[in-house]
Amino acid sequence: MTEPHVRPARSADLESFVAAFGTGWYFTDRLRRQWRRCGVLLLAWLDSHPAGHVYVWLETAEEPPIRRYLSGVALLTHLEVRPELRNRGIGRALVAATEEYLLDSGHHRVALAVRTDNTAAAHLYRRLDYRDWGHDEVTCYALTVLPDGSFRDEPERCHVLVKNLVPVTPAPPVPPIGAARY
Repeated sequence: MTEPHVRPARSADLESFVAAFGTGWYFTDRLRRQWRRCGVLLLAWLDSHPAGHVYVWLETAEEPPIRRYLSGVALLTHLEVRPELRNRGIGRALVAATEEYLLDSGHHRVALAVRTDNTAAAHLYRRLDYRDWGHDEVTCYALTVLPDGSFRDEPERCHVLVKNLVPVTPAPPVPPIGAARY
């Protein structure tokens, strides 16, 4: 099996990814945000074919609870793999590329919100060491394009998961006062 290749988006990629996934407005918006250094759109290719994508959100979180508890933490958003290519390591490769990008950029944590009904994605993230953030579910909003071309925010109940990208090493035990030191 061919391994997926993941890299940041370029303008020339837009046409093939819009053809594969639709939502041209989404790719255009995320590429513009990438140009403004507000995030990075990572694209997965299988051979020379679009396979999946994820956006790394570096702006302030839109959801008030996430802003409150995870201020300054990058967000892994809108990970999508083409349905016929799922369970082939593409989602895992996109997450790994996100984490590598964030570590290289000096970030030590990443968070994501996954819909409460998206058990397959939640299972993947938990296998990759993402853990519940310890607070309530959050209402996130998905932007939906209506038939007339207008947009509507659709509320989604989400679990928030976080991962420390730099392992936390416990401090060595401190010997009791008066204990012999070697």
